[in-house]
Amino acid sequence: MKYLGLDYGSVRCGVAISDKLGIIASTYEVIKYKSTEELIKRIEEIIKDEKIEKIILGDPKNLDGSISDRSEKTYEFKNLLENIFNIEVILEDERLTTVEAEKILLEGKVRRENRKKVIDKMAARIILQSYLDRK
Repeated sequence: MKYLGLDYGSVRCGVAISDKLGIIASTYEVIKYKSTEELIKRIEEIIKDEKIEKIILGDPKNLDGSISDRSEKTYEFKNLLENIFNIEVILEDERLTTVEAEKILLEGKVRRENRKKVIDKMAARIILQSYLDRK
């Protein structure tokens, strides 16, 4: 089963995909968008091209585990994805994934301007891999 991992933000969405066996997550791309319709269109293309069967969506809870404003928008986006694509969407705790992604990029000596270009897809990979490891 192939999975799609999403780090959903207000202007960018990091994307990761799994291998066919659903064991390893890899970065895929960062979608910069101006409208939800634009984002949905690109996600639809990825789902078709990569034959995605399940979506893992990062849930941006507060550090104390409470629901954030961004979480509420994410829950709405989850429902939208399920209704449009008729695919199961699973929420995965994404607390500190951006911090972890930043640390990995720093350790890899990735320059600041290049980190900004890839951090969202790295966070999506961490979200997806976390789910795959637990499953």
